Amino acid sequence: MEAETLAQVFWDRVTRYIERPAQRVKQGGRWVDVSWRALGEEVRELALGLLALGCGPGTAVGILARSRAEWVRADFAILSIGGVSVPIYPTYPAPEVAYIARDAGVRVLVVEDPGQLAKVLGAADELPGLEAVVLIDGERPIPFRERPQVLTWQELRARGRARAGELAPRLEAALRDTSPAATATIVYTSGTTGHPKGVVQTHANHLAVLPAAAEIMGVREGDVHLLFLPLAHSFARLQAFVGIYAGLVTAFAESLEQVGANLREVAPHFFCAVPRVFEKVHARILGEVAAASPLRRRIFSWALGVGRRVSRCRQERRAPPPLLRLQHALAHRLVFQKLHRALGGRLRFCVSGGAPLDPAIAEFFHAAGILVLEGYGLTETCPILTANRPDRYRFGTVGVAFPGVELRIAEDGEILARGPNIARGYHRRPEETAEAFTPDGWFRTGDVGELDADGFLRITDRKKDLIKTAGGSFVAPQAVENLLKRDPLVSQALVYGDRRPYPVALLTLNPEELERLARQAGLQPAGLADHPLVRERLERAVQAANAQLPSYAQIKRFAVVPGDFTQEGGELTPTLKVRRRVVSERYQALLEALYQEEPRPA
Repeated sequence: MEAETLAQVFWDRVTRYIERPAQRVKQGGRWVDVSWRALGEEVRELALGLLALGCGPGTAVGILARSRAEWVRADFAILSIGGVSVPIYPTYPAPEVAYIARDAGVRVLVVEDPGQLAKVLGAADELPGLEAVVLIDGERPIPFRERPQVLTWQELRARGRARAGELAPRLEAALRDTSPAATATIVYTSGTTGHPKGVVQTHANHLAVLPAAAEIMGVREGDVHLLFLPLAHSFARLQAFVGIYAGLVTAFAESLEQVGANLREVAPHFFCAVPRVFEKVHARILGEVAAASPLRRRIFSWALGVGRRVSRCRQERRAPPPLLRLQHALAHRLVFQKLHRALGGRLRFCVSGGAPLDPAIAEFFHAAGILVLEGYGLTETCPILTANRPDRYRFGTVGVAFPGVELRIAEDGEILARGPNIARGYHRRPEETAEAFTPDGWFRTGDVGELDADGFLRITDRKKDLIKTAGGSFVAPQAVENLLKRDPLVSQALVYGDRRPYPVALLTLNPEELERLARQAGLQPAGLADHPLVRERLERAVQAANAQLPSYAQIKRFAVVPGDFTQEGGELTPTLKVRRRVVSERYQALLEALYQEEPRPA
């Protein structure tokens, strides 16, 4: 019988693949494989341990940790008992953690280390329903607490082993009796404003997309993929689920800082990332080229031109002519081979999601021989609606609808969707759930876009983010921001101007490019943000962006923000999207000052 829940999929793979590698983790300076058998044994002990704590079908269990192998093990232990998994971003402060745990009714919370434990225990008075905390790394603190009691990861496993004979029938019953329509997880959207909302996702929602995701990506059993995005976000969770569904080897990055080294060491066949990752790599390459000798710059320019011609052929599904193939092979050896080696050397494709990717960056990587496939979806769509595919892609779009997904463009341009992957609604928010759907059952994505004749979807912006100038013209800020970030010196950009006479922008600087610029000019990077050299460079970046925009969307004035936007500072979401309300409120005085003087000519 075909598996009907996520847990049944997991245990089917454990039985099928046995001693083949399921996970790859770095321990003691070397990469170690964990077999499907060993993975299953640990998940079984954890599941029995949760049952020993009084959990069962419908129990909400939270996970507060960075992306690591234990995160996935905890997730499938929760799903195996018919529980409800509640991911929480480890970057969230204590009040936000307490809000989510309280809202979801979390009874047991898995935390990563003593730092996360202290965060939870400090908010324990606000969590009367929290009965136990499980600590992945570190020792259980003294003195002993009755509520919430604190156990180590190994103690939870030991409890499961000790009571296996008694509790095994309950585990088997949960695996057998959990309905596909049962809630598998409540995922709280990171959001750009206000408290996050809990999206109620069922087993059936996820299983509606996994077969197509594995087939469309062309992954094969045993393929290696590197996971480094936050598993509290649905995009990374989909990557983890595909790994289980397709029998892949999931390698877990040591940290975000080590992703570059881990890519070279693991040599993945694919990985998933947010646009910010590709933007940073692109900016670094352009910065290195700009600092190179004139001869190297000419060779790079020639190679990129060759790559772009090959890219056009492949986009048009025709073979490059023989001479161009020879030139491309030489360009790869002289220029692009270094980039391929930096990404492990056997990469077939990358997947970009979570925010719009600048088409110019996708085309740049394709010219270098690396295919970046952009997809689109939301937490509410578990989390995919459309995707470009290795054999059918169009840069500047987010691809075509997934099998079983229907798309429609409303009169105001909003993208509407329906399909078996659409989540049930928002936890304990019936009014907002009702508002999320049209009267005839279509989900309102909140994004504005257009479908071309071949069914490729192009996202123009978030409906709520659209700027309406005082003249009545609509400006899509994300598109303008992507144009501004094409200059390697610009790290982040925020376009502002709703009900104002013209758009303005706040810019942050890329410290690596700023340091390179300082070296070239014989200056110190400190204080260089206000230097005329930097101002002139940013003026050129703004002019280059404006040249591609209609007059009403052009940036008339801009200001440089000291320091970059960060998650810790509250300006970025955990998926590195700018929190517009936070940034605009924080720099309101600076934005107002941009409207005090006459704008410069466009």
